[in-house]
Amino acid sequence: MRLAVTGTTGQVALSLAERGAAAGHEVVLLGRPELDLATTGEAAMRALLARTTADAVVSAAAYTAVDRAESEPDLAHAVNAGGAGRLAGAAAALGLPLIHLSTDYVFDGSGARGWREDDPTGPQGVYGASKLAGEEAVLAAHPGATVLRTAWVYSPFGANFVRTMLRLAESRDEVGVVADQFGNPTSALDIADGVLALAERAGGAPAGLFHMAGSGETSWAGLAEAVFAESAARGGPSAAVRRIATADYPTAARRPANSRLDCGKLERACGVRLPEWRLSLAAVIERLVGAQEQRT
Repeated sequence: MRLAVTGTTGQVALSLAERGAAAGHEVVLLGRPELDLATTGEAAMRALLARTTADAVVSAAAYTAVDRAESEPDLAHAVNAGGAGRLAGAAAALGLPLIHLSTDYVFDGSGARGWREDDPTGPQGVYGASKLAGEEAVLAAHPGATVLRTAWVYSPFGANFVRTMLRLAESRDEVGVVADQFGNPTSALDIADGVLALAERAGGAPAGLFHMAGSGETSWAGLAEAVFAESAARGGPSAAVRRIATADYPTAARRPANSRLDCGKLERACGVRLPEWRLSLAAVIERLVGAQEQRT
């Protein structure tokens, strides 16, 4: 199978390149300057996808600077809504299946149970609003597309919470981490495995909206504690966690207090369930601490 994946440096794109190659697939990463989601027109996208001779498209690239989006709403919407919609239209015109990635930020963060696909949305910031508009644009342009919402993504690649915690632990004995926001930590490597499983299905991935995140839940503070425990067990950097409230760590964009996603629909429809988050975290920490030891 040959996959065209948007993004060349993102966590999911790089994870798909790695996992896809391991599974015997060819992954073509598409990014600037050939593909700029903010400006590239649908006709140019269609021509680019045609040249890849891909069997399916994964829409993984996005504007993900949550706080900066509050001061760059036009750019966030141009990429996450306009660009995603044009890509979906290009894929549809070529008859290519499309899997598009979205986010828990489309919800308002209330409640204490996992959000289901049929729950009302209510993004609290520009980033979430732009991603919700992107979901709508994708499904309007490509009714057969699969939209996957995920949350709290980390990996051995790029900038993410897990790598930030390890970096901070190299110079600090204690780190303050928010303890009143809850969600499902999700390895981008697991997302890649899930996307590949859907793309490999007989008949392809199911159309519509689904949630796909790591199994189990915790707070950001709980995740940080798990990161430091796994790192310490491997001789890596560690620090104590000082549990703080959201109010103690103000940001430009509001973060959902409840980012939990109920992923039962995807499991029932396709048998796809991502691993328990602690198991996946241990595997990523193993790679990160090992890589750090090799550099020193």
